Amino acid sequence: MALREQAIAAKRASVETAALSIPEKNRVLEAMGRALLVRQDEILEANALDVAAGREHLSPALIDRLTLTKARIEAMAQGFMDVAGLPDPIGQVISMEKRPNGLVIGQRRVPLGLVGVIYEARPNVTADVASLCVKTGNACLLKGGKEAFRSNLAIVKILQDAGKETGYPGDAVQLVMDTSRETTREMMGLTGILDVLIPRGGAGLIRAVVENASVPVIETGVGICHTYVDEGADLAMAQRIAVNAKVSRPGVCNAMETLLVHRAVASIFLPSCLEALKAKGVEIRGCAETQRIVPWVKPAAEEDWDTEYLDLILSVKVVNGMDEAVEHIRDHGTGHSEAIITENYTRAQNFLERVDAAAVYVNASTRFTDGFEFGYGAEIGISTQKLHARGPMGLLALTSTKYIIYGSGQVRE
Repeated sequence: MALREQAIAAKRASVETAALSIPEKNRVLEAMGRALLVRQDEILEANALDVAAGREHLSPALIDRLTLTKARIEAMAQGFMDVAGLPDPIGQVISMEKRPNGLVIGQRRVPLGLVGVIYEARPNVTADVASLCVKTGNACLLKGGKEAFRSNLAIVKILQDAGKETGYPGDAVQLVMDTSRETTREMMGLTGILDVLIPRGGAGLIRAVVENASVPVIETGVGICHTYVDEGADLAMAQRIAVNAKVSRPGVCNAMETLLVHRAVASIFLPSCLEALKAKGVEIRGCAETQRIVPWVKPAAEEDWDTEYLDLILSVKVVNGMDEAVEHIRDHGTGHSEAIITENYTRAQNFLERVDAAAVYVNASTRFTDGFEFGYGAEIGISTQKLHARGPMGLLALTSTKYIIYGSGQVRE
């Protein structure tokens, strides 16, 4: 089926999905979650082929993103169960007021309609988007990267089969079969069919969609995330957080890319912390002061401060205080996730107020910026813009509103 025909079919299905009741949608979600577990061998077999092909040209961090295990499939399945258990926002009346003329005017949450997502080597995105769209009564058109095509196809086939068994429209969850750039450009031009397009991936993909799409776009996050170790930090805690933020999954957008350290604690903190990071395989690129304190550190080039490595590479800078840290984040951050490690309440609050990002942390790893960790069951992406959504996008981000007006014969004079 050609892309436009797929999109039109999904758009028609969105009319049916919007009318489903809460129990009906939850039954679909639970059936899909169970099916992923029952048929996980099909997913693992397809994924093994993708991973084998990817090893020829993908970085270790991207291979990690691409790889599915039984534990990760179990987490995907649990995501469907978790989303089923969340409150349904559709139909929720946000406000209702009576005007002096007797009209009662309110706002009600409704589905967006047809949600398009373009993403790269992340097969778990397929399940996350599908679960959130089922719950919110949206249909979805998914275009994954060629690296994960077999995995995505296996997942979508299982979801479609499970959905059909519960009476869910077969066209409501669809995978674009052509992974070429030409199809990406065509998808960006489906004005009047796609209600929103969400890119998830590297800076190049996101920039291309934002600059070229004629359909509405929600920009998701390139993550140049910083952790600032203040002079009032618990240094043992700071090291534990820094190592986690960089090493736990370096290929994801909420991983730390730059470590900023107050000059007053740099000579104490950096030798131990950087050795711990080095032991985990991290390449350290530092400013001149960092190199003076830890001589084996490689010099950081100017472009390092603006690089999302998505790899075991970290840039490190010694700063004179929080003002310089905040200024550096303002100049080089991407509005994704930023953290301060400090025991000083006043400076913590000051950092929260001055740093403009979707998620700002005090004494915690930036790795928590995630829909699952925020209690959304799953996420459709992490928005770094301020309209229509910001931060991890769960159910509410996939809704719009419409006004509902009750009258008793009023006419406008």
